[in-house]
Amino acid sequence: MSTETVSVRLEQATLDRLGVIAQATGRPRAVLMTQAIEQYAETEAWQVAAIQGAADEVARGDAGLMDHAPLAAWLNSWGSSQELEPPT
Repeated sequence: MSTETVSVRLEQATLDRLGVIAQATGRPRAVLMTQAIEQYAETEAWQVAAIQGAADEVARGDAGLMDHAPLAAWLNSWGSSQELEPPT
């Protein structure tokens, strides 16, 4: 796998914390930054894919959603003497 060098501006306090972690773990600061960015990108990619999948379900009409009004009426009836049956 090929790699590329990038430049990132960080607050000095963040760099100091990375330096402490790097020294404690015996790993270079650059390795810690690479791992952090890779982990972030993986998590964000998963989230984006999940959101896009849900949006696609909604667009296809496969999301199993219900109208807001019947659901709100049912929830608002909770605890009253005229509690409604759950909407279908």
